[in-house]
Amino acid sequence: MATQTKRATIYFDPNLHKALQLKAVETSRSVSELVNKAVREALSEDVEDLLAFEERADEALVSYEQMIKRLKKDGRI
Repeated sequence: MATQTKRATIYFDPNLHKALQLKAVETSRSVSELVNKAVREALSEDVEDLLAFEERADEALVSYEQMIKRLKKDGRI
């Protein structure tokens, strides 16, 4: 079963485009494969973040001032 793909035009910074081309050659992959993988990973991170937000939705809110005091007390700042 063939994977369906959609065509899109993306404008890259020239240096980024050159780096993608070099990586594609070095890894024997296409620029499209590299970009698809990077976008998948970025979207996957977004899903993880959203799930974390959902899991913590019922936690009590902490004010900025409370957080600063807590960080100072713990020696983190």
